Amino acid sequence: MSADARLTSVGAPADAEPTSVGAPADAEPTSVGAPADAGAKRADAAGTGGPADAAGLRRLAVDTLDANWEHDHTVPSRTLYPHQWSWDSAFIAIGLAQVRPDRAWRELASLFRAQWADGRVPHIVFNPALRVGAYFPGPEMWRSADVPGAPMVATSGLVQPPVHALAALLAYRRAPDPTALAALRRLYPALVAQQRYLADRRDVAGDGLVCIVHPWESGLDNSPAWDQPMAAVPAEAAVMRAYRRHDTTHADAAHRPTDLDYARYLAIVAAYRDHGYSDRDLAAGHPFLMECPLFNAAFGAAEHALAEIAALVGDDPGPHRARAARITEALLRRLYDRHTGTFQPRDLRTDRLVSARTVLGLTPLILPDLPTRQADALVVEARSARFGVASLMDRPLPTYDRTAPDFEPLRYWRGPSWLNIGWLVRRGLLGHGHPELAAGLRRSMIGLVAGAGCHEYFHPDTGAGLGSPAFSWTAALLLDLLAD
Repeated sequence: MSADARLTSVGAPADAEPTSVGAPADAEPTSVGAPADAGAKRADAAGTGGPADAAGLRRLAVDTLDANWEHDHTVPSRTLYPHQWSWDSAFIAIGLAQVRPDRAWRELASLFRAQWADGRVPHIVFNPALRVGAYFPGPEMWRSADVPGAPMVATSGLVQPPVHALAALLAYRRAPDPTALAALRRLYPALVAQQRYLADRRDVAGDGLVCIVHPWESGLDNSPAWDQPMAAVPAEAAVMRAYRRHDTTHADAAHRPTDLDYARYLAIVAAYRDHGYSDRDLAAGHPFLMECPLFNAAFGAAEHALAEIAALVGDDPGPHRARAARITEALLRRLYDRHTGTFQPRDLRTDRLVSARTVLGLTPLILPDLPTRQADALVVEARSARFGVASLMDRPLPTYDRTAPDFEPLRYWRGPSWLNIGWLVRRGLLGHGHPELAAGLRRSMIGLVAGAGCHEYFHPDTGAGLGSPAFSWTAALLLDLLAD
């Protein structure tokens, strides 16, 4: 059954707010009064299929987030991801702002309490209450405690796409009261420091773009976009015999990155860690250096968001606007491929664009100042057989060119559909004047959850749920989609 066919039972047009949702965004859903285990059972139902109506979908999303709440933050899932992840928390805050505004601000504040002295926001903040081995690679691999300027809590040393300023702005817009403004004012300096770190420490090529130093920093860990540069990282799959992978305990190994992928991931982590997580002299020897379209689109979108936040908190928005314009110009100059009409990652080791056509190339649509010519070209790419965005979609948006011979519909970021990427592309389509395509994508995303529940990701042909069930950003972004 197609995603759009599944959605017909939700009962409202794709661009209308279903009246059955009922409660105001800041109201407590009636299901919250149920015992905690009842909410958890409803969240577990996300693994077998979602409700058919908008009110039921909203309750499922809230129950999923409640079940995954961990005292001051939300875990992505109780099984595979038991700690706090950086861009997960940003997407989660966007959804929490619909139903738990206070928790949305607590979510972001807890993440930024783990910000390093240099401004980096680590991609994992480890929960010290969990046993050693609850996640791999854990704190013993990262050894952040050995690094000057790291926080007291154990973290990774990597970062993820900086979608946090946008999340903070959207959280404020959902509930623009004095409490939210005070929270926004407290968070603003940390958001500025995050951007400053990326601009000052990670512009390896000196061209105005951020360089990622590990595939995990892109958020799309095993995307085909990284196949060429990863092949140059020396590693042997046999290395993994010394470790116990946590992910394949909770998910089918055929759906996850391979052991050779993981051996290379760990080799890159070790190289960065053993260099003290220093960003000096990365060009001299770090094995993975990429300029990523999604990461840099988020980097530019953050400056646009910070310009609005600055005006709200009494700071000057001008410098943020100027930086945003420079980032967009650099993206166009460095990563736009006029032959394919899309954006491609650039490998700084070879100074070449990679050839894989992935959904990363569509994400610069989130930039409001992307020129019409390039925005139109991205819409053509989105509507092509590779990605299939339409006003009435028969299949969900994949993460990789579905016409490619190495398209894998089950393996993580090598084909499956993810709600956070669809959410970003939809936002870009709305911003560049394509409401009918945005409505089709919205209907498809809601239909995925209606058909399969709040899974981590979904089969790009059938819509079947894959990965972790009861996944937090799926639930959170569903709430945001239902509210639009």
